[in-house]
Amino acid sequence: MTVEEFEEFYAQAAARLTGQLYVMLGDLHEAQDVVQEAFVKGWSRRARLDRDGRPEAWIRTVAWRLAVSRWRGLRRSASAWQRSGAPPHAEGPGPESVALVEALRELPPQQRRTLALHYMCDLTVEQIAGETGLSPGTVKTHLSRGRAALALRLTDPRTEEAHGV
Repeated sequence: MTVEEFEEFYAQAAARLTGQLYVMLGDLHEAQDVVQEAFVKGWSRRARLDRDGRPEAWIRTVAWRLAVSRWRGLRRSASAWQRSGAPPHAEGPGPESVALVEALRELPPQQRRTLALHYMCDLTVEQIAGETGLSPGTVKTHLSRGRAALALRLTDPRTEEAHGV
């Protein structure tokens, strides 16, 4: 099967196969995923698909097997969760964390990276310089400017009003 023939086969059969797998699986997105993945696998075997004379059946079978494989993986995962118990409850981020993330997003990328490496990864100025390729002086500048920018962005207006600022 030539590239053009495979493309024509895809154009004619993809929607039909997706519909068939949708009926078999009961999940449209899953059907679309497995049919696409089956076509990707079929692409590398297009010469053999032509010789077999049943390319649509091959794609449908591969798509079905992919879906079954996914189900087995999900079932194993669910079984593992049942054996080990539910994960411990984790609290969502508090307002302070959300404000910090928002403030960090407003910083230039290099300042944000430098601050994260220093405060989140506990790296020294020298370690950051080695990892980023920046000079230690530039790292210090990014840290200083980043802290100053965060201080401005994270100042609570209620606190300023209470202090008469």
